[in-house]
Amino acid sequence: MSNITVDLKGQVAAVTGAGNGIGKACAVALAASGAQVALIDISAQAVNQTQAEVAARGGNSQVYICDVRDVSAINATYQAIAEYFGQLDIAVNSAGVNVQQRGEDVTEEAWDKVLDINAKGSFFCSQAAGRIMMKQNKGKIINIGSAMSVVGYIKRSAYCASKGAVAQFSKVLAGEWAPYNITVNTVAPTFINTPFTEPMFKDQAFKEDVQRRILLNRIGEVSDVTGTVLYLASDAADFVTGSIVMVDGGWTAW
Repeated sequence: MSNITVDLKGQVAAVTGAGNGIGKACAVALAASGAQVALIDISAQAVNQTQAEVAARGGNSQVYICDVRDVSAINATYQAIAEYFGQLDIAVNSAGVNVQQRGEDVTEEAWDKVLDINAKGSFFCSQAAGRIMMKQNKGKIINIGSAMSVVGYIKRSAYCASKGAVAQFSKVLAGEWAPYNITVNTVAPTFINTPFTEPMFKDQAFKEDVQRRILLNRIGEVSDVTGTVLYLASDAADFVTGSIVMVDGGWTAW
């Protein structure tokens, strides 16, 4: 977790994918900054561990088990969050998945899984959060995209499509919801050291190729992402909306 904190006291944040990786790190960082956090994940075991870490640091959180492929479950979850906390100020949509397949080998099952979780899930979580925030006339939505929201990479046709969708619908929502003082932005990391990517980096050739493409010549850490998320969640980013914030060590610069 990043050592960076901002002042989020009195605010409520909801984080999907809060059981692991970037989502977990964001949830812990938001709580460390004073926010009460709704921890959303499909895995009860994983998200309960996140809640324990938040509590160990003196934070306050509640667990919500939800499959982000299920729109009715999303709506029920966010309604429960609004009823319990009485408000929703920040929504971080981090739940994501990848199935590595070359274009000629992509299956319908894999395509649907990746698009349903990454694109559909993020959109309808944004929608559910946005509806609450519209009533409040304020809010911040932060969608976790990817450097592959803007570039392609081998064995990631579905993943790139899903993360491109996240970046694009975030721009639309930023425009539609600006009159309600809601900002919507995309954070676009490169490969980050998480349990999600750990198996990939066992392939040394793959790891070397990734590092070669990153100008800063290292794999990213979750703290590289949480700092950006905290900035976008804070008052310092009140005039930032519709943006894709690259956290890619320079991958997309050259």
